[in-house]
Amino acid sequence: MSRRWLGACAPPILYAALIFGLSSLSSPQDLLPQELLGFDKALHLGEYAALGALLARALSGGDRSPARAFLWALLLGAIYGVSDELHQALVPGRDASAFDWIADAAGTGLGAAAFLFLRRRGRAD
Repeated sequence: MSRRWLGACAPPILYAALIFGLSSLSSPQDLLPQELLGFDKALHLGEYAALGALLARALSGGDRSPARAFLWALLLGAIYGVSDELHQALVPGRDASAFDWIADAAGTGLGAAAFLFLRRRGRAD
């Protein structure tokens, strides 16, 4: 395993593990300030925007075009979002939601697009 691969792939893998850990909590709302509880979809969007940016970073570079990196990041983030929702369906006190998944996928796309845009402008990585 090369340092380059590890440097690219470790951040999204570790972040996905953090998402999994948070999804395992029966009442994650206890970790949030009361003011944020009404912004559930925005929280999903932000959480997955970070994942999308990390995935785009891991998948960009080399001979892969930014469009391909974006599509792969979006696909992987959306698939992970589905697995996250299915996982939550098994956690007492949690449920799976198609609307949460839509926010997850949208966040992934936004994060990946933002990272690739900033990288193109020389402001990322």
